[in-house]
Amino acid sequence: MQIDSPAPEDKIDEGLYSRQLYVLGKEAMLKMASSNVLIIGLKGLGLEIAKNVALAGVKSLSLYDPEPVVLQDLSSQFFLAESDIGTQRANATLPKLAELNQYVPINVVDALTPEVIKTFSVVVATNLPLSRQLELNELTHANNIRFISADVRGLFAQAFVDFGDSFAIFDQTGEEPKTGIVSDIEKDGTVTMLDDNRHGLEDGNFVKFSEVKGIEKLNDGSIYKIKVLGPFAFQLVDFDPAWGTYQKGGLYTEVKTPIKVSYQDLATQLRTPDYFMSDFAKFDRPPQLHLGFQALHEFQIENNGQLPGPHNEEDATTIVNLTKKLAAKYPDILAGADVDEDLIRELSYGARGDLPAMVAFYGGFLAQEVLKACSGKFVPIKQWLYFDSLESLPESDEYKRSEEACKPINSRYDNQIAVFGLNFQRKLANLKIFLVGSGAIGCEMLKNWAMMGIATGPDGKIFITDNDTIEKSNLNRQFLFRAKDVGRNKSEVSSNAVCAMNPDLKGKIEASIDKVGEDTEHIFNNDFWENLDFVTNALDNVEARTYVDRRCVFFRKPLLESGTLGTKGNTQVVIPNLTESYSSSRDPPEKSIPLCTLRSFPNKIDHTIAWAKSLFQGFFHDAPENVNLYLSQPNFVETVLKQSGDVKGILETINQYLTTDKPYTFEDCIKWARLQFEDKFSNDIKQLLYNFPKDAVTSKGEPFWTSPKRAPEPLVFDINDPNHFDFVTGGANLLAYVYGLKGDNGEPDKKYYTSVLSKIDIPEWNPKSDVKIQVNDNDPDPNAGLVTDNSVIEKLSSSLPSPSSLAGYRLSTVEFEKDDDTNHHIEFINAASNCRAENYFIEVADKSKTKFIAGRIIPAIATTTALVTGLVCLELYKVTDGKTNIEKYKNGFVNLALPFFAFSEPVASAKGKYGDKEYDKIWDRFDLYGDLTLQEIIDYFKKNEGLELSMMSYGVSLLFASFYVKKMEPRYKMKISEIIELVTKKPLTENDKSLILEVCLEDENGEEPDVPYAVLHL
Repeated sequence: MQIDSPAPEDKIDEGLYSRQLYVLGKEAMLKMASSNVLIIGLKGLGLEIAKNVALAGVKSLSLYDPEPVVLQDLSSQFFLAESDIGTQRANATLPKLAELNQYVPINVVDALTPEVIKTFSVVVATNLPLSRQLELNELTHANNIRFISADVRGLFAQAFVDFGDSFAIFDQTGEEPKTGIVSDIEKDGTVTMLDDNRHGLEDGNFVKFSEVKGIEKLNDGSIYKIKVLGPFAFQLVDFDPAWGTYQKGGLYTEVKTPIKVSYQDLATQLRTPDYFMSDFAKFDRPPQLHLGFQALHEFQIENNGQLPGPHNEEDATTIVNLTKKLAAKYPDILAGADVDEDLIRELSYGARGDLPAMVAFYGGFLAQEVLKACSGKFVPIKQWLYFDSLESLPESDEYKRSEEACKPINSRYDNQIAVFGLNFQRKLANLKIFLVGSGAIGCEMLKNWAMMGIATGPDGKIFITDNDTIEKSNLNRQFLFRAKDVGRNKSEVSSNAVCAMNPDLKGKIEASIDKVGEDTEHIFNNDFWENLDFVTNALDNVEARTYVDRRCVFFRKPLLESGTLGTKGNTQVVIPNLTESYSSSRDPPEKSIPLCTLRSFPNKIDHTIAWAKSLFQGFFHDAPENVNLYLSQPNFVETVLKQSGDVKGILETINQYLTTDKPYTFEDCIKWARLQFEDKFSNDIKQLLYNFPKDAVTSKGEPFWTSPKRAPEPLVFDINDPNHFDFVTGGANLLAYVYGLKGDNGEPDKKYYTSVLSKIDIPEWNPKSDVKIQVNDNDPDPNAGLVTDNSVIEKLSSSLPSPSSLAGYRLSTVEFEKDDDTNHHIEFINAASNCRAENYFIEVADKSKTKFIAGRIIPAIATTTALVTGLVCLELYKVTDGKTNIEKYKNGFVNLALPFFAFSEPVASAKGKYGDKEYDKIWDRFDLYGDLTLQEIIDYFKKNEGLELSMMSYGVSLLFASFYVKKMEPRYKMKISEIIELVTKKPLTENDKSLILEVCLEDENGEEPDVPYAVLHL
């Protein structure tokens, strides 16, 4: 059985793969598109790997699993249904897997003969006997076929990677090459950075140079190995002082050099294993699990392929004894340590478990290993990865595990019951969870929850909200969506998709398209939040995350937080009265580009792209918007005068757009674009060089044009230069849109443009003596605060056509949209950026890079998303159990490129103290119930806290101050709600059920201790 699709050859569908391209790059994507991958074993883990590999895009994907579907497969195999029971796993899985990516043909392999195996680039084996793994690996290793084998057994997992005797890695990190400006190069080859900028390089890296004055040899394109001397300096290993003496200038760029890695086969690695450490807090476990997993294979041989029974003590003892025999046979593996019997027993207890969280975590990780095998991008593991999450096991007496509690009940959740027990499964089934966002992380989360049986019970409920709709680029990683869903609401489509995966969820999901925020607190009100067990974020912006975090803190609800950025991912657990909240720590703000650099002194492509986007915004959005405001607001000029800003410039632009530059035909638009080219890339540069000639010196007598300043050159328009031509075509079409004129129909006709441009008169440029230019970032802007003479403003204002003469006339404003290749937005910005880059001798960028920077695109790939949601769901088990030991929770950070894992316990919430009472600064407050009077609140603090109320406020409104004696007297008998309405002059609404009151309290010494806020629950 086979499903064919057109496979890409030298072209990548950027609409589909846009986010992934910024993770992997085109070179890696094309290598993947020539790789054939075989997945053996289509239970949960095999399917998860296959799903992520299909989404990423390979030449073909083949499946092998002749076993019949059984009910327990539904524990983690999300593409199977009860109607598939009894059919062959691979054949049942193929049709739904084939829907994921039209470019990846998928077929089922009938037999694993050597001839078949040799047709593949990568072979992945899951749920396969060890003896069969050894046979396969012997064949793959001998034929330079990449091989991965893996198993998930309850809360334990194992993986083995063999990429052959010589595996080439062309890019180890995937990060942009480091670049910087040279300050000095000493005789011993020591290179220092300009302005104490960190170089970010490591020992053994290679760099190349350009624009170095005095040591011209460094500019010949050769690469040089470096030794790091510190964060601001490195040394060229093979530098020769005879090359010359450094004078000035110079740029360095990191050069990534391929490396080769050698792998051993499985037979060798079983005896002398190399471990990749997944959790440094468990450094002693890999050797134990290395033997424990082999013991499981031996147990299966002796028991007709069966794994140990759930929590079966006799079987566990057998596994322990088998492990001890292996330890005696291979004494070097434990290096003298004893077998950890408790650990091995836990491995045996849950060996029949097949947990969606573990499957998602390992499936995401191993799918990325497959992509590394196909592309040579990023560093694979060497060679064994062992992982466990024993902390996820329930500890409370309510969920005590035993053979009876963990026995199968003939349900799709049996493989989860085998690990956690039936009572815990019932608890999962009756959870009420709020999922905020149903994009990439949201889709994966819902899939995992559906397999886990969350909210399938009589009291269970999943609330989803997402105000976004599905776009084509989402299909590459938001796997619940298909091409037919483009344009539909994410929350609705995702909820329907998981209900199809697990019919037990029907009627248990409430999907919304409302954005969570202050504007929707009447929808997501107090009753809504109080009803929840916990909240899970699947958001892509900090503002929304912090809002949800504040609500969780207020309503004391646990929060599971996560995020991804390319191959990087993080998870955070927020537990009431235990951990800090999401908002307790924040990333440092992004470094903004100084205006001085943008306006006059760019030195890298990021600067020119930012400048070009600003130009686009000014020409096609801000200017027409100001025109429309002028035409529609009676007092527009007076309003602008009251505001700070360039009043003169705004009025001049309105005049241009309504009179002098107003186009009447598309030819006029072309003329305007050509003149703008002359202004921006020739005249403005000439003016800059008039103010600061190339031989200009500073007040200290030093050359003005030294790094990071780059002396520019004016451009001469050339219609055959693609960037020059794109600037004119993009600008003309965008201006035509603004004025409602018909632009190009399809590709621009160069002959037509040549004809129009030949008729344009280019005015001669004359320098202006009154232009002031800010020289350094720290200098005051010489044009800031300049007040334009009122007479000039009046003259400009009177020269504008009256709004009444243009009644009903409006311009169209352009809203930036990065993903439509036909709208000329990226075309114009890319051309403008590259023309400015040409001015300053900066390396130009292609449209893809420009789109990435201008569109602020967040790189994303399905593998990281799957892995991160798996980690979140492992924490979900702990939250469900209600663990109160902070050491049991794990915050995680991963980077699949390196690869790198880091797990740490969450930071404990900060504590405060007043008197002899300690309180939690994040989670504690004074809870007051009922619409109390002011006197009752005063009495409460006096009686219960031994403190005097001195001040109390609601928002910015002061409700009580003890020093306003007479003014306060009438308020003592008033209810707080009445005082609030009196002071704010606004009635409280039915949604105002919990009033936050800031209180100042005094102790017996008249001092004001640091105390929590108060909440009055009406």
